[in-house]
Amino acid sequence: MKEYTCSNSNFIKKIIEKDLKKKKYFYLQTRFPPEPNGYLHIGHAKSICLNFGLAEYYKGKCNLRFDDTNPTKENIEYINSIKKDIRWLGFQWNGEILYSSKYFNILNKYAIELIKKGLAYVDQLNKEEIRQYRGTLKEPGINSPYRNQSITENILLFERMKNGHFATGTACLRAKIDMSSPFMIMRDPVLYRIIFSNHHQTKDQWCIYPTYDFSHCISDSLEGITHSICTLEFQDNRRLYDWILDNITITHRPSQYEYSRLNLEYTILSKRKLNILVKKKIVHGWDDPRMPTISGLRRRGYTPSSIRTFCQKIGITKQDNLIETSSLESCIRNELNKTAPRKIAVLNPIKILLSNVPNNYQEIFTVPNHPTDNYMGFRSLPFTNELYIDYFDFHETNKKDYRGLVLGQEIRLRYGYVIKAIKVKKDIENNIINIICTCDFNTLGKNPKNRKIKGVIHWLSTKHALSATFHLYNRLFTIKNPEKEKNFLNYINPKSFLIKKGFVESNIKNKNNDQVYQFEREGYFCIEKNKNNSNLIFNRIIPLKNKKIQD
Repeated sequence: MKEYTCSNSNFIKKIIEKDLKKKKYFYLQTRFPPEPNGYLHIGHAKSICLNFGLAEYYKGKCNLRFDDTNPTKENIEYINSIKKDIRWLGFQWNGEILYSSKYFNILNKYAIELIKKGLAYVDQLNKEEIRQYRGTLKEPGINSPYRNQSITENILLFERMKNGHFATGTACLRAKIDMSSPFMIMRDPVLYRIIFSNHHQTKDQWCIYPTYDFSHCISDSLEGITHSICTLEFQDNRRLYDWILDNITITHRPSQYEYSRLNLEYTILSKRKLNILVKKKIVHGWDDPRMPTISGLRRRGYTPSSIRTFCQKIGITKQDNLIETSSLESCIRNELNKTAPRKIAVLNPIKILLSNVPNNYQEIFTVPNHPTDNYMGFRSLPFTNELYIDYFDFHETNKKDYRGLVLGQEIRLRYGYVIKAIKVKKDIENNIINIICTCDFNTLGKNPKNRKIKGVIHWLSTKHALSATFHLYNRLFTIKNPEKEKNFLNYINPKSFLIKKGFVESNIKNKNNDQVYQFEREGYFCIEKNKNNSNLIFNRIIPLKNKKIQD
């Protein structure tokens, strides 16, 4: 049993338990119904964990049903990515994959049933006219001039729509409900529209397609869904959901329940806006590690368990709020702190020359792979007279609260000796070429007497270090809630992706391994496997909690 299905009680679980106890339903049947018009994101992960998790917990079933009712925005690439993401998160759908398009013939019959009952009509207003006739939140709508056509005429017109006799946008099928309803969704909503586009499942069989609202409730009923769970923006749509099922001859009645969608700081969670980022090449595809897509998080190095833990941590409520990014980051950081072996990497290398260490000198330090888990074993770390340290770990003059190497002062090498900076060598442009230091060989594993050593820095032997590239990913946006901004592209973080050329320990040689490492004092990194490059490339998953970013 997965952790998030059991530990948190929420209002949906209480509803399910009440329904099962009263025998309203004898089993639980949920569904995850994505539209295949983009890649899944972290918000969908919340829905996946909820729908699949509830089915698993109550020994029910969860269907995967693609809401494929708009062929102009859908394709097989998105379908395949969605299937991969669900499996990667640790779930398996019930039976075969389902599609709304599988029910097109049945949906068409129910549309005709509504027409015959005088509850639907073919409207020939264009899209803009329909919007104007619908009214506003303060003013009621106006009946379409086509609203009172006879049933016979509507049957013929709908048949002509189906046979391709109308151009796109010149006719649609609308429900006949109430143009003065206080709920906009009930002001004669569109049930079918004309789309001339090849469909990935039905090819060119249809040129009319049901809307989400019409197909969704009927698909739920046909599949025996008991609890149709969706986000709060569909709360008013529940009125139409129930109206459609009330007015057609269908037996099974599912119930719809809504919860708050996920809103995450510094993040966009709209597939339409994410698609803009991809098309404008602001990011490098849907799986760019800066993207909040599941494939992007996977490529960045997030684990399925860390995402499931996050979804469990934020819970299920009816209250919209903006979740702090630190909440997601802490889930992966806490997990990797326990599982990631430690290594040393120098991302901004500058060379140290140890003047009192011979050129051919080499010493091997045996160091732990994890500070608290001895079962991870130990590794060898070569020490020689030339070392790389990080550029930010050296200053020529001291600064307040600075704990790096300063000219004329001492510092300890991680796992090694205390060294002292004597002088620097510079080029003609006054850039530091290397730092000349001395090494105190009496300080291995112990502090020198009467001398205060204020810090520890990481290092690598230049003769043994392996060159590597580091991809540093930061927040994609500079403001907390870009979703609210009309011109959200104005807030792209110019430092969301940085490339560093540096070095890692030579014992990391296999560029195809799946191991995640903590590079000491830097953060957690995984090997990038999507690049056709013989060199090692590391993606930074997350910095250490208290690391000051100097990228």
